[in-house]
Amino acid sequence: MSELRAGGLSVRYGELVAVHPLDLHVPAGRMLPITGPSGVGKSTLLWALARAIRRAVAAVSGAVSVDGVLLEDRDAAARAGVVLVPQTNGLAATLSAEESILVPLLALGVPAPEALLRVEESLDRVGLAESGPHLIDQLSGGQQQRVALARAFALRPAVLLADESTSDLDAGNRGLMIAVLREETARGASVVLATHDPEAAAETDATLALDEGVATWIRPL
Repeated sequence: MSELRAGGLSVRYGELVAVHPLDLHVPAGRMLPITGPSGVGKSTLLWALARAIRRAVAAVSGAVSVDGVLLEDRDAAARAGVVLVPQTNGLAATLSAEESILVPLLALGVPAPEALLRVEESLDRVGLAESGPHLIDQLSGGQQQRVALARAFALRPAVLLADESTSDLDAGNRGLMIAVLREETARGASVVLATHDPEAAAETDATLALDEGVATWIRPL
């Protein structure tokens, strides 16, 4: 069971304030969508929560913690189990779907038999059990999104930050992915989903809307 907190978190690119200071608490087992159109700061907020914004690129202020442990940088966030699924999916075109999930597991020291089992299970969860051998660039955009989510699920995150991870999906697969994200919250993870899809947001626990970096609760947690 893991909870995510942020206090006074803000992001500034020079004179541009991309995320105005905000306080956030996502309890363990809850899913929070960050809504708003493109360009309002949703991705920036997720990357700030993941401690993945380099100081040379932007000024990030405020604190982020998981279960009371302050996250000073991306390495600390990774050790705390914070997994970010970027909007670009972060998948290598030259790897297969299976390899895309297996490689990071092996890099983390997961024994090969367990890693292979996690690969199989996670692809099955996202409805891609038959697509494991296919190269990433042979998959559709929606299938790639599901592989990226499968990789995140295989890592068994304490905190899952998903950036527009349902944007290329049809209604059936979007519903499936929301259901699997719900399974992650039932496992005790905190899930934050950036989305411009009101239907996806409506299926979650609350709604936090961003407008030019200013956060407003539409439905509080």
